[in-house]
Amino acid sequence: MKYSGFHISTLSLGASLTALLVIASSSMLLTSQVNAGSPPTVIAQIPASATVIYVNPVIGQDSSSAGITPEAPYKTITFALSQAKSNTVIKLAPGTYTKDTGETFPLLLKLGVILVGNESIKGQGTVIIGGGHYISRTFARQDITILAENTTIAGITVTNPNQRGTAVWVESSSPTIKNNTFTDSIRDGVFVTGTGNPKIENNLFIKNRGNGISITKYAQGEIRNNSFEDTGFGLAIGGSSTPLVEGNQILQNQDGIFISESAKPILRKNVIQNNRRDGIVATIDALPNLGTNDNPGSNLIRNNTRYDLNNSTKVNRIVAIGNDFDQKRIFGAVDFVAATVNPPTGGGTTGSTGFQDVPTGYWAKAYIEALASQNIIAGFPDGTFKPNDPVTRAQFATIITKALAPPSRRTAIRFNDVNSNFWAYGAIQSAYQSQFVAGYPDGTFKPQQQIPRVQALVALANGLNLTANNESILSFYTDAAQIPNYAMGSVAAATVRQLVVNYPTVKLLDPNREATRAEIAAFVYQALVTIGRAQPTPSPYVVTAQ
Repeated sequence: MKYSGFHISTLSLGASLTALLVIASSSMLLTSQVNAGSPPTVIAQIPASATVIYVNPVIGQDSSSAGITPEAPYKTITFALSQAKSNTVIKLAPGTYTKDTGETFPLLLKLGVILVGNESIKGQGTVIIGGGHYISRTFARQDITILAENTTIAGITVTNPNQRGTAVWVESSSPTIKNNTFTDSIRDGVFVTGTGNPKIENNLFIKNRGNGISITKYAQGEIRNNSFEDTGFGLAIGGSSTPLVEGNQILQNQDGIFISESAKPILRKNVIQNNRRDGIVATIDALPNLGTNDNPGSNLIRNNTRYDLNNSTKVNRIVAIGNDFDQKRIFGAVDFVAATVNPPTGGGTTGSTGFQDVPTGYWAKAYIEALASQNIIAGFPDGTFKPNDPVTRAQFATIITKALAPPSRRTAIRFNDVNSNFWAYGAIQSAYQSQFVAGYPDGTFKPQQQIPRVQALVALANGLNLTANNESILSFYTDAAQIPNYAMGSVAAATVRQLVVNYPTVKLLDPNREATRAEIAAFVYQALVTIGRAQPTPSPYVVTAQ
């Protein structure tokens, strides 16, 4: 079920705490492998001026004479909090802290109090279990384990097994929450509301029944380098919140990130994979920031069961620049751009930043970088362009719509296999209305079909209304007999106007082979030259037969 745009799972508790810690341990090993190359764990520094008090649920005593040394600690966190003042560190010994050991929940952390267990193993073995009623100023009555003011929570494991239980509640405050494990809470690992602005870093969220983190109202905050595994939603982001979500591993949840209401999170450098339904969901009026030209998203969002990106909003188009998606798993209105290069300098055609697999001397380098500098075509977050990869009909429609901004010359039609929520729906409609592309007799467009070279040339010639006096020029090609009858006039026109670029053999058209990304870049650039919107680029592979 759902509440206020967030998800609550109704799964039963399942394994015992011991089993859960074993699962968490093995998951952490997996996560550490996935996170290879991530920033190392940063342990919270205890201020030199801070007072340190110690808590141990096994040997401790809650008395005024205790708490000063690890050998004579307090017994409960509750009592330690009653003694702590600002700039106090409460150091927890390994053990289990529950109602049965004397704790009173919720634990209300005071301003400037640091609660620390063992950060190096994300709090394994330093376990707080329980919850109690808290009246939220913005979200009514809740059941929470810890209320975090402007505090630090580091190196503990927290579970709230109560109905609708949340481990840590952040209410219009700015705590630091780092190097912890949040596991098996019935609702959320962390809930952020009001004007909360936390830093939540390097934590493990695993097997929480609702969400790893929920963020709502007007909250902001930085959510960095955490792992979310086997939850309802890895993150649920709603209200008018605008958090930064960066560098997280979001794996094997029901949905990776669920964004609702009018939330506008900024998503950067996350790995969102193998979730059981969708990688990212946007609904109602949500508008996630998935990258800009100046700040690409660099998210890896693949191998999710249904969609990598599901835009189910009412009217919003999502712009996704500089991410790695499977375009076959995008639903809804999405302007998909993989990555960009810098604009050309000094009036040239080559961008000042190139692609690592398009080296100096590559036959199509000038075409690729000229179009990429105008965001007509794009590369991938790893710095490659993949020039030899094929191009689908949907991708081709998108490229020519961006490059040529064609005027409408006929009424749009509805293709049987292009839903209005398909990521390239608008581009396909525009390309059809401008007569650059057409459908098939059965009413389909076949958007995922890889486009042959001849289709691309016919599309450009027809869309630009190019004609040839006769077809004799086609004798230039040694394989002219392979040109389909329907295409002969258009290919002749494209040849006359020097749209055709043949590499490596200029006389070999190879019309029925699937066009590569490099070849489409060359054809489209030559089309821009033909209509006076680009300067000619010298190339021995441009067909200049007369």
